[in-house]
Amino acid sequence: MGNSRVRRDVVWQQMLCAGLVVLLPLAAAAKPVRIFGGFESRFTDNARKSAFEEESDLESEVSVGIQHTSDPGRCNSDLDARIAYVYWLDDTFDPEPYGDMDFLGDCRIGRGLVWRAENYLREVVQDSRVSNNPDNRTSKNLFRTGPEWTVRLGSVDQVVFAAEYENTEYDEPEETDSERYIGTVSWNHFFDPSFTGGLSATADQAELDTDEEIDRETLSATFSKTWAATSLAGAVGFSQIETVSDSRTGETDGFVGNIELVRAINPTTELTLEASRELTDVTSDFDIRFDEFVFNLEQTSAVEVSLARGELLKTFSAGSTLALGAYASRSDYIDVGLEEDRAGFVADYRRPVTSQMTATFLYAFDSLSYSDDDTRDSVIRLNAGIEYQLNRQLVFAGRIGHEQRQSEIDAREFDENWVSFGLNYQFR
Repeated sequence: MGNSRVRRDVVWQQMLCAGLVVLLPLAAAAKPVRIFGGFESRFTDNARKSAFEEESDLESEVSVGIQHTSDPGRCNSDLDARIAYVYWLDDTFDPEPYGDMDFLGDCRIGRGLVWRAENYLREVVQDSRVSNNPDNRTSKNLFRTGPEWTVRLGSVDQVVFAAEYENTEYDEPEETDSERYIGTVSWNHFFDPSFTGGLSATADQAELDTDEEIDRETLSATFSKTWAATSLAGAVGFSQIETVSDSRTGETDGFVGNIELVRAINPTTELTLEASRELTDVTSDFDIRFDEFVFNLEQTSAVEVSLARGELLKTFSAGSTLALGAYASRSDYIDVGLEEDRAGFVADYRRPVTSQMTATFLYAFDSLSYSDDDTRDSVIRLNAGIEYQLNRQLVFAGRIGHEQRQSEIDAREFDENWVSFGLNYQFR
């Protein structure tokens, strides 16, 4: 019950801050605000996703959200936020709120000088070996702010100086929070309107509430290129990370980088390929930028993370859409010698049945492996449903689904069947 109270307090505080942050841009902006709400009930025959003593329960959720992008001007903002309250009929879990939010804002305060602020709120899994239920999830809030100064060196060169403060908080008191200070200097050269290259040097220091300090320095070459139907951007470089605590000091280095390719194959098909490799820690934003990735929050040491993913989006002539995605990731907790690998595939298909009704189908598969006990798990998720447009503002949705986890460890296995129905209403 204590952790539940902590979660309630933290989530309400974070969403209140989001509301206050967005008031200024809303007051001056001309674009309409989108406000929406919803209610959903989901009956499950295995609420805890347990291998033994399965318990059925009815989960009910009431939610409200807001989306807004300000008009371009001296100050700009982009907000997408949602808060929900969840109640379990048979008290399998405590009732509690949760939320998710993306906020980006900037204000021009002088010639070439901009102040930026970002805030991200997510529900994240604490340990991928444990079933994904409310007891194994926590809210992660990451706030980042600081100035950025751009100095033009002629018509084709510029130097950018940036300083940022970053704060990461988990709502569970046993998880590691941090404060991070980041400094970046970069040089960009515009070879032509479609091709840019440059160099970037970054140093950051993270102070964890476990009295550990993680220092990182990175030097990389950056590039971006656009064609008529394709864009390519990325960076490649070298990074060094050092972990310092009262009991130990560890240091490692290696090549790092990221790349993103987006191609419009034809007017109805788009392909995105992305890969990244970093030296970081569990309080960074890596799992926010790549939602397929899961940190092991029990580890506070430096971690080498790698991820590659691809997505294909296809729209058919009848209005149906197909989204195919695949990913593979590895996390190597350097100081403790623990490796976790994940790979997966998802197919999401939507097909209009009538002018008001849409059928939905989803299949997802994930494979997980752990080096310390040399075990492998697999998770399959299936669901199908309908969405019915009752009027311009109100949508009914019903779904039925199944989730199964197979493991070499019996206690990690489970089967779950569920059915849900809900209403979504757009207020404006």
